[in-house]
Amino acid sequence: MDFLKRNIVFVLSILLVIFVIGCEEDSNNTSTGPQPGEVITLSSVIVDDLTLTSENEYILDGTVFIGDDITETVLTIEAGTKIYGKKSSTGTLVIRRNSKIMAEGTADNPIVFTSDQASPNRSDWGGVIINGKATLNTGLEVPGEGGTGLYGGTDDADNSGIMRYCRIEYAGREFSPDNELNGLALQGVGSGTTIEYIQIHMNKDDGIEFFGGTVNAKYIYITGCADDQFDWTDGWRGKGQFWVCQQYGDDADQGIEADNNGDENDATPRSFPTIYNLTLVGDERYGAESDIGMLLREGTGANIYNAIVLDFGDCGIDIDHAATFTNAWGGSALSGNLIVDNSIFFDNNETWQTGETDEATFEFTSEQFITTLNANNQFADPGLMNAYDKVNPDYRPTSGSIALSGYATPPSDGFFESVDFIGGVDPNNNWLAGWTVGQ
Repeated sequence: MDFLKRNIVFVLSILLVIFVIGCEEDSNNTSTGPQPGEVITLSSVIVDDLTLTSENEYILDGTVFIGDDITETVLTIEAGTKIYGKKSSTGTLVIRRNSKIMAEGTADNPIVFTSDQASPNRSDWGGVIINGKATLNTGLEVPGEGGTGLYGGTDDADNSGIMRYCRIEYAGREFSPDNELNGLALQGVGSGTTIEYIQIHMNKDDGIEFFGGTVNAKYIYITGCADDQFDWTDGWRGKGQFWVCQQYGDDADQGIEADNNGDENDATPRSFPTIYNLTLVGDERYGAESDIGMLLREGTGANIYNAIVLDFGDCGIDIDHAATFTNAWGGSALSGNLIVDNSIFFDNNETWQTGETDEATFEFTSEQFITTLNANNQFADPGLMNAYDKVNPDYRPTSGSIALSGYATPPSDGFFESVDFIGGVDPNNNWLAGWTVGQ
């Protein structure tokens, strides 16, 4: 009996030692970070470098600022990560000046910013805003819409990071009339920033808007946005290539709305992007809201080549305001500050805007601009595979398409890629496949 008791005591002692050692090891190795599979809420101002991983999901609760506008904070987002904007608090992500977003998804694992609602709709949350330090024509620095912070500066080569293979869905909350958030707002962003393979889907306001700056953007897809699909203003001077948009006619405005400065049309630096290879698809046939393919106004400059403009309910192209006409005309010929050439306009209610009263005082009309002064445009069916389908669209030219000839060759400058077609999608490379969504 004593033997049995001694053995029981011995075993219990051993178990107690094991328990104590285990507790000590646990106390020395306690993880204080998020565990895999967690839903993590982000809020307020984040001033320490942060990495969002694909094994967790994230909620934007209110306006989440990355950085304090002075020191650098880096937000890194892994491929495949999902970030949800909280509808009840207008979740919004703002990258402040001097900070960076490093959001590098892949075609197989895009990064998705979306609504937290089971049945999402436009305007469920705010959107994504990047504030940079590049120059504007509205002042040295100005406040962004919706209280999104200051942007602007003197560094046109400013680097705000990388966004690649990212989808931004169901955003665009309105704070007040004429104060709505875009899907992606690039506010004073510099040319050191990389923006490519981005889809903005079902935003309530514009899809992507450039507020001054010099940032470049390549492989951009805008679907179902309720205002303009592409918008620039306040002196944007970047480059673009391979842009595509498709309107949903229940709520839409322009394919491109291009401004220099609404208060001072000749303000400098003047908006003057260079854009090659884009496809703009309206929705005249199925909705009443589709408006103008390209609205060029308020003194903007632009060199646009290799565009396809289809099915807009008002017209394919419209030039507005005296400063825009004057900017385009050099006294006896086009100045080179406003060019739209080597492009195809088809199936729009009107090809160009007619009945413009301000055209009478200038050397040319919108019609002459697009048919004579820019002499390489075509006005026939471009022969795309399935451009009007909102569920499974295919914007590639067919084998007999007129879009396979008459194109302009982009500059060889390290940004633009060589092409042998008109439009935003290569007939041999459907860059939209796999990572984008439709209606």
